[in-house]
Amino acid sequence: ARGEVMQKIGLRLQRIRKQNGVSQEELAKKLHVQRQTISSYERGVSTPDIYILIAMADYFEVSVDELVGRNRKKKK
Repeated sequence: ARGEVMQKIGLRLQRIRKQNGVSQEELAKKLHVQRQTISSYERGVSTPDIYILIAMADYFEVSVDELVGRNRKKKK
């Protein structure tokens, strides 16, 4: 289950990055990480910590929930 979540987050990160026309290198520089780190996030090998997720969400002007593909479910 954890692997699936990591894969989904990775694919979502990649899609948002590409939609914004940003290279892995550009994003890595902005976040002060290696390009390989961005690649490992996108491949689902590792997941960004909360601080990196917040920085990415701010950079792409989306919510953290949107970035990781979480949908709000209303409680009935």
